[in-house]
Amino acid sequence: MEWIISELVRYIDRHAPTDGVHSMAIPALYFRRQSQQSGPVYSNSHPSLYIVAQGSKTVELAEERYDVDPGSYLVSSVHLPVIGQITQASPSHPYLSLQLTFHPDILLDVMKTSSPSKKITTERGILLNPSTSDLLKAVLRLVELLETPGDIEVLAPLIIKEIFYRVLQGEKGELLKQFAVNGSYALCISEAIQWINHHYSEPLIIEELAKTVKMSPRTLHRHFKKVTAMSPIQYQKMIRLQTARRLLLTENLDAANAGFRVGYESPSQFNREYARLFGRPPIRDIHDLRDYSL
Repeated sequence: MEWIISELVRYIDRHAPTDGVHSMAIPALYFRRQSQQSGPVYSNSHPSLYIVAQGSKTVELAEERYDVDPGSYLVSSVHLPVIGQITQASPSHPYLSLQLTFHPDILLDVMKTSSPSKKITTERGILLNPSTSDLLKAVLRLVELLETPGDIEVLAPLIIKEIFYRVLQGEKGELLKQFAVNGSYALCISEAIQWINHHYSEPLIIEELAKTVKMSPRTLHRHFKKVTAMSPIQYQKMIRLQTARRLLLTENLDAANAGFRVGYESPSQFNREYARLFGRPPIRDIHDLRDYSL
């Protein structure tokens, strides 16, 4: 495994020569390089496999913390508002990682040819597992295709299917299957999460959302919390505030207009909840973020 990880470091270092996130010729594959430790970064994670080749980072979901390093991999099965922080990186030893996004359909495709699942239960939509040599070999073969672009269209889908076969066969792999089984509570929660992400600025009426995903309000609330570690209202609030922060940074809005854009009717409530999440009032927070990036 050490040799495989060193090869991944070599490829990521070559194809991501500067700090930031780099998209690759292989669809859904991204490399990241960071030459220094970072402060907390708030983001809405996509369904993805994350592998750290060098350095380390932490990912926080609600009150839970996941430490990711070259000996482990992280899988996010649904969109989750998380806080990431690179904890080990330097100019001479930069943080290097890869992200492979996926759609639940690929899990369903792999499951068709694997052994029947055990009883499906609703569990957290994020998992951390120890890496295995079989998984890392498949990932390395995918990365090596960057050297032969003509092979990507035919071979990449096959290797990606193998990668997720290895993930499903690993520890806690059963937890991923819940999001690909028709009629499962987890799949219904995935649909509820998608709805909130598309309608976050609208009032969230739990009874209407429950009806949309064909669940009772009580069942929706219980299983939503199992998957995301938060209630639907708390989830919507995180999405609203993260989006407002991005608007403040990119569109030069004032705090009141940013709050209105994401669904807040009261500027004072927006300022209060923003400061509670990010630790500072909106304008001061954005000023500090811009100073930090200079």
